[in-house]
Amino acid sequence: MSTETRDNKPPLAGLVLAGSNQTEAEAITDFVFMAKDISNAYLVTTSDGDVLVNTGFMDNAERTKALLAPKRTGPLRHIILTQAHADHYGGVPVLREAGTKIIGGPGFNDTWAYFDTLGPYLGARTHKLWGTTVKRSANPLPPPKVVPDIEVDREYAFEQGGRRFEVISTPGGETLCSVTVWMPKERIAFTGNLFGPVFLAQPNLVTTRGDKPRLVERYLRSLERVRALGADILITGHGDPIRGADKIKASLDKMHASVSYIKDAVIAGMNAGKDVFTLMREIKLPAELQIGEFHGKVSWNVRSIWEELSGWFLYDSTTSLYGVPRSSIDGDLAELAGGAKALAARARKKLGEDRALEAMHLLDIALGAEPRNADALAAKKDALERLLTQSGGGNLSEVMWLKSEIADTEAKLKPA
Repeated sequence: MSTETRDNKPPLAGLVLAGSNQTEAEAITDFVFMAKDISNAYLVTTSDGDVLVNTGFMDNAERTKALLAPKRTGPLRHIILTQAHADHYGGVPVLREAGTKIIGGPGFNDTWAYFDTLGPYLGARTHKLWGTTVKRSANPLPPPKVVPDIEVDREYAFEQGGRRFEVISTPGGETLCSVTVWMPKERIAFTGNLFGPVFLAQPNLVTTRGDKPRLVERYLRSLERVRALGADILITGHGDPIRGADKIKASLDKMHASVSYIKDAVIAGMNAGKDVFTLMREIKLPAELQIGEFHGKVSWNVRSIWEELSGWFLYDSTTSLYGVPRSSIDGDLAELAGGAKALAARARKKLGEDRALEAMHLLDIALGAEPRNADALAAKKDALERLLTQSGGGNLSEVMWLKSEIADTEAKLKPA
């Protein structure tokens, strides 16, 4: 999957928006149908009514219901939710029927409560990253409260209309409550976003928007669990299904080897006495283990694994133990440097040396001291533009962060 051009959106944005022009449900088999959404909803028909794997986002629930309606064959007996993210469960109130049983993973209610409790905090962060990608109404619907009738522990199975459904706990990809739905007779696995929103790509072990950390060993064990199923069709939360047992196994093997390589390299680097920032720069995957970086990135996973294994204190400065940040002395540093304008000039020199990140450090100090300094704001805009170009445009969170920072900087440069 190619990365974006300067004026286009990253691949993940395309997947999120793929359903905007969908006019009918897409047939994956003659009994599995897909309604595309921010995260897709999948209808499975049986001789005794239907099963739904995820429901899509609350904003689009009526559209999802209408897309699937022509494919319905009977009462909706079960809705299985692969994770407690609103783009997977948001449509439940519209799509559930009298008698529909809701099945969620272990800790579904805890994950829902986490997002509800931190709603204002996470909502603001999510809007900064996704607000220009996911268009919502002026009065967006809040995520509904969904309480599963059945909360799976490790595994739960049921028969319906001649089909067997096995719900398997597979935490560590997107949420700790993630489950995979396995249909053994048909050899179909629904993994939701266990492997991230883009398949054959780096996981996002700790998201930039904020979330509970996904532990690398849990991710690898869950991948192993899915790999052992030997699926002929693997259906994820976004995009087209992956078909063919050999192709699926080869992809899962590569993903496992890639993330394992990063984990082992982090451990080796820690034991060699290297700091986390050095390892973020140094650890690179060999060509045969390179996979997409559309949601997670190698360098981000290096830091995620480091902090999972070692915690937040980096042994780099005594001040890290206390509640006074370095920004508290930005004014002092700017004064010693000759002011924000002088720091902006030094940042320009760094940009000339193609060292945009060092320039950003200088500009953080300059703008910490003088938030409206025009020279520093102009240099910051140029540094952000440079970083956006260097990013390659493939990772949505990185791209949207940089674009939102550019927009904020441009707004500050305008006359009051």
